[in-house]
Formats: sequence, structure tokens, C-alpha cells
Amino acid sequence: MTWKIAPEPYDCPAAAALWRAYYTEVSDRWYLLHEGRRTDPDELEREVAAGTGAELAPPAGQLLIARYDGEPAGSAGVRLLDADTAELTRVFVYEGMRGRGGAALLVAAAEEAARALGARQLILDTRSDLVEARALYARLGYAETGPHNDDRYAEHWFRKDLSDPGTVN
Repeated sequence: MTWKIAPEPYDCPAAAALWRAYYTEVSDRWYLLHEGRRTDPDELEREVAAGTGAELAPPAGQLLIARYDGEPAGSAGVRLLDADTAELTRVFVYEGMRGRGGAALLVAAAEEAARALGARQLILDTRSDLVEARALYARLGYAETGPHNDDRYAEHWFRKDLSDPGTVN
């Protein structure tokens, strides 16, 4: 059983399915934690439709799809924010595929994609309840920083220097 990670169009069927699964999971986790309910189906449809992923299209972005034995299993995206900085976003692996190393491979591929776009640093944000994501980023050498955006759901911000692939912050 093997992982293959490659760029794919942000609007391909695999990307659409992964985005829906990602958004459903993170939204449901937030609503269950804060309001004791799952995401309203109408809100889910609006948010999925609004989040097309167009910012992950070349030349200033890249969407990566991870396939496990040929089947879509995860995704990660990068987009340039300025000449030196890219943002890591939409890191997701289907629940049934977790624990097989796919997330770390996706982040490593996203780091390479960001370097190819000219970025010297990669930033991201996440939430407190996404403990698995925070642990992954820390394990992969991302340093927690102060806020770099005002996203209402962001509670933790991370940064990694990409100028030397062997360095850890």
C-alpha cells in the first residue's frame, strides 16, 4: 500500500469531495464543541460552494491530492501571500486513512510546492480543538507564533522557515 501525492486542479472531482469532507469535519467539530450540534445542512452547502479553492490554482497556488493505492485520501494546498510567504491550507486526510503517514507526506509535498512558488516561509492557522493538526505541525518543525490574520476561527498560528529544507524552527 503506497501514497502518491501530486498536483491536481482545485475543481477536480477528488478535490471537491475532499473539500466537502474537510469542511464537514472541521465545522461539525466546532459546532459540537460550542453549540452541541452538527453543522446546519444549508450552511454546509453555502460554505462548500463559497470555498471553491480557486486561490490554490497556479501560478500563485497549488493543490495537492494524496492518493492511497490510487484512491483519493487527502489534500493540502499552498497559496502565495507575498513574494516570500505562502500559506498552508486544507490539510486533510480521510478519517479511515489516518495513522498511515499521509498527513506528514502531504505537508512535506506542500513545503516543496511553496518553495517552487518562491516562498521562503510557510504560515498557517488552526484551532484549539484540532489537537491532531497542532501536534502534526509541531512534530514537523513549525513554530507557534503570534497571530498573522484575524480569522474568527483561528486560535493558533504557526510558521516554518523554508530557506533550508533541513532546518527546524
